[in-house]
Amino acid sequence: MSSESTMTDEEATAGRLRRELAEAIVKNRGDIGQSVDETILDAVRAVPRHLFTPGLSLEEGYANAVAIMLYDADGVPISSVSAPWLQAMMLQQAQLRRGMRVLEIGSGGYNAALIAELVGPTGSVVTLDIDPDVIARADQGLTDAGYGDVVTVVRGDGEFGAPEYGPFDRILVTVSAPDIPPAWVDQLAEDGRLVLPLRIRGLERSFVFEREGGHLTCTEFELCGFVPMQGVGENRERMVALHGEDIALRVDDRQPVEAGPLRQALTQPRIEAWSGVRVGGMEPWDDLDMWLATVASAFGYLTATDAGWDSGLVTLSRRWGMAAIWDRDSLAYLTLRPVDEARTEYEFGAFAHGPNAIELADRIVRHTRSWGRDQRRGNRPHFEVHPKTALDGDLPQGLVVEKRHNRVTVSWPSTTGRAGQVQ
Repeated sequence: MSSESTMTDEEATAGRLRRELAEAIVKNRGDIGQSVDETILDAVRAVPRHLFTPGLSLEEGYANAVAIMLYDADGVPISSVSAPWLQAMMLQQAQLRRGMRVLEIGSGGYNAALIAELVGPTGSVVTLDIDPDVIARADQGLTDAGYGDVVTVVRGDGEFGAPEYGPFDRILVTVSAPDIPPAWVDQLAEDGRLVLPLRIRGLERSFVFEREGGHLTCTEFELCGFVPMQGVGENRERMVALHGEDIALRVDDRQPVEAGPLRQALTQPRIEAWSGVRVGGMEPWDDLDMWLATVASAFGYLTATDAGWDSGLVTLSRRWGMAAIWDRDSLAYLTLRPVDEARTEYEFGAFAHGPNAIELADRIVRHTRSWGRDQRRGNRPHFEVHPKTALDGDLPQGLVVEKRHNRVTVSWPSTTGRAGQVQ
């Protein structure tokens, strides 16, 4: 980098913004009780992120937020430079060290440069993406930032990894993955670590998986969100329209839904039920969604556009949707209501429609009470990934989600019996 005396105004501004970005990441992680290694922050201070976000201003390039770079024909984001706090979180999960061999699946260039800083000159970094425009942008950014001879840029389908460069000590996946292809496991070193945003019934978490016998076991996970994977392994969630395109049920893992009866259900009077379980305004409760996904025979997310909100048919506590369960002709979804004027505390409940509305609302309430009593504050779920050939009797008790390549299990410390299987 240029010395202070020869820096241009743009370089000086970019340097200041990088330092401020590192501080923002520390605050973001600290707000949820998490820390960031100083080596990761040093990498953030060193890598010129704005060179990987062409078309954006310096301030936009260094915002602690996702930068959407490419959309598909339907307007769905398919390429982005992830939010720096999220990249820092995954790098923390990866526990990168000098000399490691790393594969990144889902490129953009910036994260690969951060990885290169962390593994140093004795390490190696391969970044892979299926989209030629993404690859061209990543390659140009890496060259401009001085990493062109350090990071190997490969165009290919992430489903198959990069066997010619493996095995890898770490594999980081930066696209939403519906499953774990065999190639990723095959190319992972025996004591390697796989970090990826895996979808389970539509709930996406950044998981850390390591080998344990003949399967993978999760050692930690955090909430996250990424653009969907493309290529052979692509398997996007379905949006089941319930009121035109304005109210929809987002469904994953091939769960069956009859749209017609559920559309009719939404036109029937609303039933509500309340659990007595309260949550503070800033207290995380994403594990409640995972608990409902584990114990419910059908689970998804009820979503609505602004027009859907205005229709009065649904009342969602969060703009991006709420957890929902259903049967053939009835639907219920989780909700919240404030219990004090300052809105610092909320109570969980359920809204439901259809002939079985009372029973479904009661089911959500009972599951919420169970979570509040047994799973809340510490008793987090445990995840394992087993091959398709694994027998039911050899799997942990809990939910079994059938994927294309694997059988993913979700179990809880208090689970006493198998919750069900998703076909």
